[in-house]
Amino acid sequence: MTTTPISTDVVIVGGGPAGLTLAIELGRQGVSCLVLDAKPSTTTHPQANATQSRTMEHFRRLGFADEIRGMGLPPDYPTDVVYFTRFSAHELARLRLPSAVEAAELARRSGGSWSTPELPHRCSQLFIEPVLRRHAKGYPGVDVRFGWLATGFEQDGEGVTLYARPVGDGSPLTVRARYLVGCDGARSMVRRHLGIGMAGESRIVREFMGGKVHATYLRAPRLYDRIRGDRAWMYFAFNADRRSVMMAIDGTDTFVFHAQLKPGEEQDEISDAWAQAMFDEALGAPCPIEKISASTWHAGHMLVAQRYVAGRVLLAGDAAHLFTPTGGLGYNTAIDDVANLGWKLAALAQGWGGPALLESYEAERRPVGLRNTAMARGFADHIGHFRPDPKLEEAGAEGDDARRHAAAFLSGHLRQEFNIPGITFGVRYDESPIVVGDGSRPPADAINTYEPTACPGGRAPHCWLPDGSSLFDQFGPGFTLLVMKDDPAALQVGHAAAGLGIPLTVLSLPYASLRAMYEADFALVRPDQHIAWRGNSAAAALAALPRTAGHGAP
Repeated sequence: MTTTPISTDVVIVGGGPAGLTLAIELGRQGVSCLVLDAKPSTTTHPQANATQSRTMEHFRRLGFADEIRGMGLPPDYPTDVVYFTRFSAHELARLRLPSAVEAAELARRSGGSWSTPELPHRCSQLFIEPVLRRHAKGYPGVDVRFGWLATGFEQDGEGVTLYARPVGDGSPLTVRARYLVGCDGARSMVRRHLGIGMAGESRIVREFMGGKVHATYLRAPRLYDRIRGDRAWMYFAFNADRRSVMMAIDGTDTFVFHAQLKPGEEQDEISDAWAQAMFDEALGAPCPIEKISASTWHAGHMLVAQRYVAGRVLLAGDAAHLFTPTGGLGYNTAIDDVANLGWKLAALAQGWGGPALLESYEAERRPVGLRNTAMARGFADHIGHFRPDPKLEEAGAEGDDARRHAAAFLSGHLRQEFNIPGITFGVRYDESPIVVGDGSRPPADAINTYEPTACPGGRAPHCWLPDGSSLFDQFGPGFTLLVMKDDPAALQVGHAAAGLGIPLTVLSLPYASLRAMYEADFALVRPDQHIAWRGNSAAAALAALPRTAGHGAP
């Protein structure tokens, strides 16, 4: 059947967090897009549960961080991470982390490695996706359609033609767009249609966080009565029988429980009785559960697409990289992908962006995919190869010694995996064709520490301004020229940018403390809050602007 093509600037395949956030990025800049997803609606099974600070900074920039922070666990619920032998038995190690209310208050005093307006938030993707969908649909140029399966596409020098059909009854759809973005997950149709392979390792086997894992989304109204100690967000069971982890979903009676399957158990279909037995085993006591949903998934991936860009087709999120979920890096890397990509596609659609923007997406984001999957693999190896002592649960001196040894290791691991400002804020684009270096060298990349730096290519250093506002809240929606001395010539840069069609906000903040932090009189901040250039003259800022917008060297 022949249908009249729908025309849009960007067609996005996949309506998960990456696809919906990309739609918001485009919609807020007046760029039209169509999102297609075969699912009937947003996810109904808990998946990602940890929203890192950088993702919360993006949500703040997009205008709904407070709404996200108000969702999930109750505002005063602690987000501790704790290891038990079994949930009702010995507590081995605990990392105390703030509730949502405490996090908002702590951010106002944040500095050093945690210099940010937004500390991490623990909230299931179950709650986040509907917020993203509602905000995406709030833009007049954004069309979000669930229940549509993208079946294939063709591209030429002017654009992409995508074919889709409804999952139920109805006529097929043809979409004509200038660009196509595959945000369609691990089994990405877009990536497979392009013939792009994945580099790295897959199905790595470990005692924990490797091999098949069974996940049960459950309701257990009396579970908190059976768990020892203070409440937590994430509970690990560490014993010689079976390794498992459980996350609190609503802080009342719903949880998601992941049980590591042993060799010989690795089947897709797990009976309810078996799931109940594994849950009771981890708890160390019987506790009836009501299954809401279940799935079986494979831990042990460290895969990155060999290319992120093929002509006018691009990959983001799980279509571009697959993680073992240690560190919670998969979902957060996906949001950072589309924060990077959104302004570039908008610039191209609106005509002010140059051809280097598409090249820069892969040049900037693929190294991050390699970096972050490797870091997640390191966490998984560290904890997955540490085996419980058979005496761990015994009474007496030998059991006490085994628990002390395990507690020391697990306490160190918790601090390593769940205090990661270096991963969160340390993403850099030093080799990008649209970043103008100044000869300075950034601090060494680290996991657990972050040193704020305005060395071009990295995230702009954050601070709280004398009026109590966040520096990030002062940045404009396009480029921002941050001016840290009194210089009337800065206004001429704004006028020249307007003549080039490049959206630029001139932000004059002549504070000595800010000048000392940025180590320059001027800094050019991109729409994704990365430093594109810094220097000491308005004329040099103007000269750098075309390159940072993708037009090559001046």
